[in-house]
Formats: sequence, structure tokens, C-alpha cells
Amino acid sequence: MENIYNSLKNAFQNLIKENKENKTLIPFFLLLVTIPFPFAVNNIALGIFIISAIINFKKHQGSVTKLLVLPIILYLLMVVSCIWSIDKNESFKALSKEIPLLLIPVFFMLKKPFTKNQKKRIIEFYSHSMVLLAIFFLIRAVVRYFISNDSRVFFYHGEDYVDYGLVPKLLNAIHVSVFVAVAFFYFFSKEKKSFLDKAFALILFGFLLLLSSKNIVITVVLLVLIYIFFFSKSGYRMRLRNIIVLGLIVALGLSIGKIKQRFEVEFSSNTKRSLSADVVNGIPQGVHYVSIKEAWTNETFTPNDYFPGTAFRVYQLRIFKEFLSENNIFFTGFGLNASYPMIYNKAVFYNLYMGNDGYQDKNFHNQYIQIFAELGVFGFLIIIIMLIYNLKNAIKSKDFVFFAFAFLMISLFLTESFLWRQRGVVFFTAFYCLFNSGYLHIKEPKQNE
Repeated sequence: MENIYNSLKNAFQNLIKENKENKTLIPFFLLLVTIPFPFAVNNIALGIFIISAIINFKKHQGSVTKLLVLPIILYLLMVVSCIWSIDKNESFKALSKEIPLLLIPVFFMLKKPFTKNQKKRIIEFYSHSMVLLAIFFLIRAVVRYFISNDSRVFFYHGEDYVDYGLVPKLLNAIHVSVFVAVAFFYFFSKEKKSFLDKAFALILFGFLLLLSSKNIVITVVLLVLIYIFFFSKSGYRMRLRNIIVLGLIVALGLSIGKIKQRFEVEFSSNTKRSLSADVVNGIPQGVHYVSIKEAWTNETFTPNDYFPGTAFRVYQLRIFKEFLSENNIFFTGFGLNASYPMIYNKAVFYNLYMGNDGYQDKNFHNQYIQIFAELGVFGFLIIIIMLIYNLKNAIKSKDFVFFAFAFLMISLFLTESFLWRQRGVVFFTAFYCLFNSGYLHIKEPKQNE
């Protein structure tokens, strides 16, 4: 415990030292670290960052970074989409949730740029904060287990009305997995790891397994292999040893009952298992589990049909294809957050289960489809360009944490409408701005200066 305290103390002292050179450093760090907190707390942190950027702008002339203009253009497209939206009330309401796409890059460009070392300090302390978050929820789970004797407290998330999971439903286990994964790769990719670095990486990896987000765990394992083969400076024998150790860890993780259940694949007909997260929980016995083929081809369903996560996403892709052919939305989309009435109508048409927490209220669970359906091809192209340049700069920088973030976002957007959630849009926009705002082009001061 004393070693953990000293590690956090040293990280905080480094943060304070760097903040003297750039007064927006701690406010930006607060913006990142409060993402898992209640929305009001994170909004206050965003306000503090904006105020610090305005004050700092008086001392330093801001500069425009081309890649940071893209999220601003995306937000402006969201605003314009309210004109043709089929549900103007929902579109206008969603603008406030998406406003970090505008505010964070605008004030990021106004403030004094972060140096490479300052960015490292932000990532360092953010990663330590995620360790504290993981420890808090692990202790919480142990305490709740002794109270309830319910093993579900160690896995995934619960429901809005029954909080039985490792993290609350409002936080969302998949989203927390992304927050934690970035921190894990900070410790995992350090060239010289202390005992605490290894311990923190192990805690975060274990926490990721318990969160049971299959897509994120698979992506993290793939990133670990990419690091070993393409980024690590260790020799081939070390790489082989690391692969063996990693394989044993993953095999052990997958052998644990509830985690193993979440990884069993649904490609055979009518299996109840899924590669991606389910969207409806608490399914009673005797339901019919829809296969991927059925989700794509069935002319109708029954309220007794249950869609595992992957099958439901295939169904959502299917109805998006139908929307494109039945509606003139290729260039405009339905409007920001305005696809829900159309999704509801399809649920009625196909006779899906429409009870409490039914399929009629679910979004596309795919950011690429979601943005195409609501903002048209131009919104889709903007996000694709952002992701491509994000990955390109990550490879160019040779910064593995940056690369992990870029890779995670591409993967996550396949199974989640991440930017349509407040925590998601803040997380993505903040890290996108942090990583893509030019430390590659900023000359670092020499040590003796």
C-alpha cells in the first residue's frame, strides 16, 4: 500500500510540475479523469478546462490544427441536420449531449499546445486514476458479494432497476472497458516496468476480463500480440515466452464460468451465445434464439424470438439497408438522433418483442451505421477520415498508447454507438485532440535549458 501511495504521489508531483509550464494541463486531466463520474461533475470539469483555455489564450496565441477541425465540422453537420430531421425535438435535445465535439477541439486549439512530455504526464496520471477506479469497483464487488452472496457482482453490469453487476448500468461495462484498456496499455507498453507497473497492468487486465466485454477483450489481446511482434524491443525468445504466458492467462480467463459463457460463439443455428454484447437481458426460458442467418433473412419474427448480440446487430444492419432503399437518406440521413421512430416502425413491421426494454427502443449499436442513418454519407465520411488519420498518426508517432486508442475506437465503433453517449463523445474527442494535436511537430526543450 505504501508503494502505491508513493507511486501516486510521484505521478501527482510530476503533474504539478508540468502544469507550471502549461496552466491547462491539470484542467484537461480533470476532464479525462471525471469521465466515469456523474455527468454534472464531468460538465464542471469541461467548464474548468474551457475557462483555463480562455485565460491561457491571452498569454499564447492559438493555432488551427486541421485534424481538430474535423470534429467541429461533424458537430456543425449535426446542427444543420436539425433542419431536415424527421424528429426535430429529439435532434435539438441531442445537440447539448454532442457539444463536446465542438467545445473540446475549439478550446484545445486556443490554449498553449502540450509538449510531448506533458502529454505523457497526462496519460500517466490518467492511467493511475483508472487503477484506483478498478480497485474501487473490485472492493465494492467483494463487499456486495458478502452481503448478497450473488456472484453476478463480479461481472459485467446490471440493469437500471437492479444493480447487480461489477459496474452500474449507467456506466456501461463496455465503455468502462475502453477507459481501462487505454490505461492498461500505458503500463503494459512501458519499456522499463517497475513491480508496481506490472501489478497495475495485471489489475487492469483482470478487471477487463471481469467486465466481460468480448469485443474489447479480444481487441486488447490482439493489441498485446501486435505490441509483442511489432513494438516491443525484446528478443524473439522473450516474445515467444510472452506469447506463451499471455496464452495461459487468456486460457485461464476463458475457463472461468461466466466469462467463458460470454465468449461462446453463436455462428451455429439458434445458439444463445453471442460474440457481441446482448441488448436485452433477463430473457425467460423457452424463447427461440435467432441465428445470424435468420436475423438477415426471416420475413417476420415473433415476440418469443430472442436476438443474441451479434444476431441483433445483423438485424440492425439489415434494416439500415432497407432504410437506404426505402427512404431518400443517402445524403442527409434522418437527422441527429432521429432514427428511433424508424427503428420502432421496423420492430412493429417484423413483429419483434416490444415489452419493457424491448427491441423497439434500441439504437444501431454500430457507430458507422448510426452516423450514416442520421447524418448521411457526409457524416459517415467525416468519421472515417478522422479514424484513418488517427490511426495513421498513431503509427507515425510510434506511441503504442496512441495506437491502442486508435485501434480500440475502430473496433468499438463496430458494436457500439459510442459517440451517441455523453461519456463516449467526451472520451473520444478529448483523446483524439490530445493525441492528434501536434507534439510530433513541437520541438522539446533540452534538459539543460
